[in-house]
Amino acid sequence: MSSIKEVARLAGVSVGTVSNVLNRPEMVAPETRLRVQAAIARLGYVRNGSARQLRAGRSRTLGVVALDLANPFFIDVLRGVETAAQPLDVNVMVFNSNKDAAREAGLLQTFEEQRPLGVLITPVNDSGEEERLSRLLSRGIPVVRFDSSAPHSHGCAVAVDDVLGGRLAGLHLRERGHHRIAFAGGPFTVRQVRERHHGLASVLGPADALTVIPLPDLTVVTGRTAGAEIAGLPPDERPTALFCANDLVAIGALQEMTQRGLRVPADVAILGYDDIDFAAAAAVPLSSIRQPREQLGHTAALMLLEEANQPAGHEHRQVVYQPDLVERASTAAHWSGVSSSGR
Repeated sequence: MSSIKEVARLAGVSVGTVSNVLNRPEMVAPETRLRVQAAIARLGYVRNGSARQLRAGRSRTLGVVALDLANPFFIDVLRGVETAAQPLDVNVMVFNSNKDAAREAGLLQTFEEQRPLGVLITPVNDSGEEERLSRLLSRGIPVVRFDSSAPHSHGCAVAVDDVLGGRLAGLHLRERGHHRIAFAGGPFTVRQVRERHHGLASVLGPADALTVIPLPDLTVVTGRTAGAEIAGLPPDERPTALFCANDLVAIGALQEMTQRGLRVPADVAILGYDDIDFAAAAAVPLSSIRQPREQLGHTAALMLLEEANQPAGHEHRQVVYQPDLVERASTAAHWSGVSSSGR
């Protein structure tokens, strides 16, 4: 590997001039800059980013621990993170905890050793990681939670009001005349699942029946399990509407119920959560509770970068966005419904 000294020797300039070309090119005369750039190209010189960060005393990498990268929701959030980081020449390093607390602990240990600019995280457990996150903070590594709240108002967080999201779902389904409603989601140790269920239950009246279908995970596969359970019930006992804790579950339920001959929404209406791109593209376009996914990630990254760059004047704050309902065919009153038999 060539060195900066070799570049300087070939270009006939000082090491400081080469450094200026790399970091502050506007300070170098055009002819000299071109000579240095030609030497860099000829030698194939690549700057040592690690050494540069050591000299500067800080990293230019932002760490992200996502809860579940199999869920397109988090991919959209990461797009928002990148739009905030890229203009500031900050790299984004993404890891997936996969909802595994032990894996998450190992990732946080790695960040503690590597000293990134800061860490964005959706914790597996909203309160179980306080000691590990506090250790990061004690080492000058700021932490911002996204799609999560910060317990006891410590630290910054960006979240969505999931109780409101559940309420919007319940009100929409009741307005469509549904009084036998099912909720599919889990595990209930996940805050988002609990709050979405709570919001739904809070708007139901004494004459309404709520069936809970607990799931071990929020995937298309578990959604198919929920769909099969509903399809297997007698028509007079079957819920007429299903609210799913996310869109992946809703898509799986839609697939299973239509394959079993149920019409959506004529026999069972389906409402999802997140409004991922696949929701609108489903065989029966899915109604969904929409979250501002990219905005959530963008705001969280800006808050983290602000704290990293101005720790003394930074004030912790918690931002809570409001979800909204996107109505499509899967709950629309005018949609006749489809099934695998074409009924």
